[in-house]
Amino acid sequence: MKLHIVPARAGLEWVRLGIRVFWRQPMALAALFFMTMAAMSLATMLPLIGPAVALGLLPSATLAMMVAAAEASQDRVPTPALLLVAFRTGKQRLNHMLTLGALYAVGFLGLMGLSALVDGGQFARVYLGGEPLTREMAESGSFQAAMWLSLLLYVPLSLLFWHAPGLVHWHNVPPVKALFFSIVACLRNFGAFTVYGLSWMGVFLGAGVVISLLVTMLSAIGLGAGMAGGIMVATAMMLAAMFFSSVVFTFRDSFDTPHHDHGDSPAAASPEQDS
Repeated sequence: MKLHIVPARAGLEWVRLGIRVFWRQPMALAALFFMTMAAMSLATMLPLIGPAVALGLLPSATLAMMVAAAEASQDRVPTPALLLVAFRTGKQRLNHMLTLGALYAVGFLGLMGLSALVDGGQFARVYLGGEPLTREMAESGSFQAAMWLSLLLYVPLSLLFWHAPGLVHWHNVPPVKALFFSIVACLRNFGAFTVYGLSWMGVFLGAGVVISLLVTMLSAIGLGAGMAGGIMVATAMMLAAMFFSSVVFTFRDSFDTPHHDHGDSPAAASPEQDS
């Protein structure tokens, strides 16, 4: 396995490919993304351990979208079965993915624990426990400090896990090594990832402006009030699915295409070049 260093402009290309591959199979990719989010939401309902279980499922959910986007880029239709792709590629990889999920849950909960030292746990209760966010709480200096601390700490956590699911799945790398290789790859390609992040921010902001104008126009003819919520939720889900569809291209350009030892099923397909 060899790390590739890519130019900063690759970040924009990753965004373009993510949007492009989504529109190759919009219904399949949007449905798969919705199912992953629904599964995580259902997991949060488990007594006591729900939030931790949901967090532990995130690497597997990310991998499902990566494999689905790889399938779509090769002109194959992603199926709902890919939701379980992390659990169908052998005992060793299953153990690695379960370990990766546990490490992510521990890392995120640790992050929330550190934020609780700042505001007594208010931000953590809102984010994880579903406690209503009041105006007074949002304007609290300690709450805002906890929120920004969490965001700051989440950046290295995100880089650690960015490539890790793909490294476990396609290269059979053990979890701790996958975390190390992931953050090294992100840091070595810092320019490309900066452009990638800024480009997605631009896409989300641009879409927000367009949706606001659309809702305003609909309101002018008496339809906006009833449709605004549905339009905004649908757009947010679609953009999120596009974003997760682009992750596989950041992985593909950062590492060598793997040689497989676990079959030629669609779930084992490597993230080949999108044409």
